[in-house]
Amino acid sequence: MHEISIAEEIIEIVSGYLPQAKNISVKSVMINLGKFSNIMPEALKFGFEVLINDTKLNGATLNINKIPLTIRCNNCGTESELDEPFFYCPNCESGSVEILTGMEMNVIEIELND
Repeated sequence: MHEISIAEEIIEIVSGYLPQAKNISVKSVMINLGKFSNIMPEALKFGFEVLINDTKLNGATLNINKIPLTIRCNNCGTESELDEPFFYCPNCESGSVEILTGMEMNVIEIELND
């Protein structure tokens, strides 16, 4: 389950952005997670919740924005959102496509407690 190592990396990233003040704590963390990233959101949330104990993130929630899988056809230029990972253009049926979104995993927001 690679979600645990990804949760560790998220915690490390967030911790690197926190001020050094001792009374700082994190309320929530928002990430963008691509549909085709091969990361299971529920397993990631579980790993995050387990690993944040005894850290400045203790009690924080992990909020996930699911990013769709989108492609652009190199043949006709059509941009499409795909429900399944069948990489062909729904307009001209070309297999020459470029993935635009859907593979990312980015920390986009850290909300601190007052």
